Amino acid sequence: MKVSINQPAYLPWLGYFHRIAISDQHVILDHVQFEKNSMTNRNKIRTSQDWCWLTVPVETKGKFGDLAINQLKISENTNWRKKHWQTLQQNYGRAPFFSKYANFFENVYAKEWQSLYELNMEIVSFFIKTFGIKTPLRTSSEINVEGKKSELVLNICLELGASTYISGQLGKNYLSEKDFSEAGIEVIYHDFSPPTYKQMFPGFESNMSAVDVLFNCGEEHIKDLLQEIKIFKDQQ
Repeated sequence: MKVSINQPAYLPWLGYFHRIAISDQHVILDHVQFEKNSMTNRNKIRTSQDWCWLTVPVETKGKFGDLAINQLKISENTNWRKKHWQTLQQNYGRAPFFSKYANFFENVYAKEWQSLYELNMEIVSFFIKTFGIKTPLRTSSEINVEGKKSELVLNICLELGASTYISGQLGKNYLSEKDFSEAGIEVIYHDFSPPTYKQMFPGFESNMSAVDVLFNCGEEHIKDLLQEIKIFKDQQ
């Protein structure tokens, strides 16, 4: 069984969903500490000036290392919801498929969110359903295993009975492949090259939030990509 693990991200890029799609089971790493300047509370969208960040403000009280992602509260000191929705409208309002999906995002930004985790999972779940991904999801807090970094990942894989762990590229910096090998688990590093497509502005900026390809190309194009991914999955 192929297992992948990822922290819940805000408006994730397409590679986030690619890794979920090629897995037999995906784990949302929700109980680990929040890291400043991570994709947990921000992502990039395309603009006429190349790209910009959309960042959800969070209440950290200066204690980043003490805050688990699933306990993180959103700060309402700024009107970030209005800003994010207006920014999406301004940059994608004329995109071919914006009107098809606008209602979901308008409703998301109309709601007063307290939990960053709940906001992220609302959006992630929408993308998973829209892209036709069938991979079951679990949370690390639900699995309830101990450890940090490589040990934590290995323990999750062992608990789920994984034969293969599909890691992100950053896993090369901290995974102990020897420990995985001794446990009978193969480690594969996810190497995702974003497809090019027509964006709203001249040129092409890669690694944008998945809203970019969704608004520009629509779900059927994404499903075609996922059909190719399923072939790749069978060849792993």
